[in-house]
Order: sequence, then structure tokens, then C-alpha cells
Amino acid sequence: MKTNYQLVLDKILENINGETLLLHSCCAPCSSYVLEYLSNYFKITVFYYNPNISPEEEYIKRKEEQKRFIKNLKTKYKVEYIEDSYDNDKFLEISKGLESDIEGGNRCFKCYNLRLEKTARLAKEKRFDYFGTTLTVSPYKNSNKLNEIGESLQDKYNVKYLFSDFKKKNGYKRSIELSREYNLYRQDYCGCEFSKQNKYKKIN
Repeated sequence: MKTNYQLVLDKILENINGETLLLHSCCAPCSSYVLEYLSNYFKITVFYYNPNISPEEEYIKRKEEQKRFIKNLKTKYKVEYIEDSYDNDKFLEISKGLESDIEGGNRCFKCYNLRLEKTARLAKEKRFDYFGTTLTVSPYKNSNKLNEIGESLQDKYNVKYLFSDFKKKNGYKRSIELSREYNLYRQDYCGCEFSKQNKYKKIN
């Protein structure tokens, strides 16, 4: 039987009152609903670490949009922002042999782990109470796999992982509404060069 991660999150939130959360974010649109929702409970620092995004111009565009959204969003607790350097070679390294893998397959799982592990490690170093990711808001991402990875990293780094399935409670729908409200740039492919190639193959 599949775990209902929204119910798990609901249970966690019952006991949250201003704890700190290091939240990995893939982009402004995906973060929109998540930040609106979680900022009522947590003091959030958004961690922008996405070495999968290609080309670099696209990475910069998404990064700047993320910063603009955080600046404009009104929240109970102020949302902070930090980023890591752009290192697409790191993503290409973990993708070797999986370049032709289907979208949502093992290459994506390795990418989830790359970004989440970096987040968990930093959360441990900076003594955050929790770490998590906005990725589960997307209907194109495997929430079960993301939560499995998060749980394993929780044990590895001894820092609490925020279980989630943000697409529940109309989270994805709300992210679209907020994207319109804040005029956010919504990309038409996940981020990596392989997902972009796959996107245009389907179109043609």
C-alpha cells in the first residue's frame, strides 16, 4: 500500500512553529505554492541547487526568477535564499550511460539524489531543523521515489526530512495560479539537455 505523504506532512505540521527548513527548489513556479503553504509554519531558506539545468543561460534565467519571486511573496516568516555554484559537469557525470533513459527513469532518480543529498549535507552543516524539496509538487516527478531518497538521507545525515506530496490539496493547480499572478516564467522542459531533446522529439 502506498504511503499518503500529504497525511504524513499534515502530522508533522501539527508540531511546527517556526522551525527552520532548508528547502531545495528547482524553479520559481514549483516553489510558489510550497512557499505560500509552508511559510505559515517554517522559517524557510530556499536552496537553489540545480546542476542539471542546461544551457547555463536557462539556469541563470530560472535562478533570477526564483529570487524575484521570493522578494515579492508576502509571508508570515521571511524567506531567505542561498545558492550553490553551477556545475553541469556534475550532472553529466552521474548521467553517464543513462543519456537515452526515459524521462522519469533512473537518470532522473540519480538527479533527485544528487540535489537532495547536497541539501541534506548543507542542512546538517548549517544546523537546520529540516530539509526538503519542492519537486513533489510536479505531476511529472515521482513523489514516492523522492520521499524514499529523502528518508535515506535523513538517516545518513541525521537531519529530519520533510516528507511531502505537494501536488495534493490542488497544490499543482495553485502553483499555476500563482505563476499567473506573479507573472512567473514557466519553462517547457524539466531542465537537463536530455529532457529538452525528448521534449522536441515529441513535438516533431
